[in-house]
Amino acid sequence: MRTLLDASVALVNALTDGQARGRHYLAPEGAERVGAVRAALSAGADLGPDEADRLADTARALRAVFEAAAADRLDDAARVLNTLLLETGARPQLDRAPGEPWQVHFHGADDSYAIGWSAGCATGLAMALGGDYAGRLGLCGAPRCDRVYVDTSRNAGRQFCSTACQNRVKAATFRARHTTTPT
Repeated sequence: MRTLLDASVALVNALTDGQARGRHYLAPEGAERVGAVRAALSAGADLGPDEADRLADTARALRAVFEAAAADRLDDAARVLNTLLLETGARPQLDRAPGEPWQVHFHGADDSYAIGWSAGCATGLAMALGGDYAGRLGLCGAPRCDRVYVDTSRNAGRQFCSTACQNRVKAATFRARHTTTPT
């Protein structure tokens, strides 16, 4: 499940417009989108533009899930996930590559790369939403950043998408405390 949650975060953060680390972020298109998907999933050598576009659509749906969950609108998040699960035909099955251990996948052998990852990510987030991680899907708390994360910390205290955003907020707080106002 952790792999699917990490993939969901990576796809949303790479393939959706918004703000990242204090700057406006435009999701890549065309060949750059293909490269962004490959980087986000650490795979996909045979990935083409149509598959990357499909995964960008999935990323936008997954963003809606993170936004709804972060705002404690779990019914809205569930509706989006149920639609995505239905569209992808997500179904669990055990697969094994030669010399590898069995792994649970959520797509059929004849499904495309994009459908497979879309089904897997939707299933991972559905398991999180229906389990102990429902309150751990979040949006970065730093100003001018809307990247997503899954809080896997022990104390469920994560507030930022990255150490960079956490450090930006800490530095701004420090500067504000130590700035003297002229009289």
